[in-house]
Amino acid sequence: MSLPPCPKCQSEFVYQDQSQLVCPMCAYEWDPSEAASDDDAVNVKDANGTQLAEGDKVTVIKDLKIKGSSQVIKIGTKAVIRWIKDSKDHQLDCKVDGVGEMMVTAAYVKKA
Repeated sequence: MSLPPCPKCQSEFVYQDQSQLVCPMCAYEWDPSEAASDDDAVNVKDANGTQLAEGDKVTVIKDLKIKGSSQVIKIGTKAVIRWIKDSKDHQLDCKVDGVGEMMVTAAYVKKA
């Protein structure tokens, strides 16, 4: 009987425990009969705690200096989220009005 590799670490050393599959390398457990869920989805929230998704329109809540430039993104500037990544510093790749595409920290925006 061939078991699928672990969805978290891709380890081939997976064993079955009743109806669950278990990975001994990362201790991840999952039910093979369930479809792949969005547990791996990135959970990014704005300054107010609202969940953000790709395509959302956001507004800057603080003047932001652009690194390596004398330009500043002013309060109230609108942006559209192009994609979200799981990172500590800059989670959002946005298209900012008047500036262009850049990475922005989610803590400095709110959903419009």
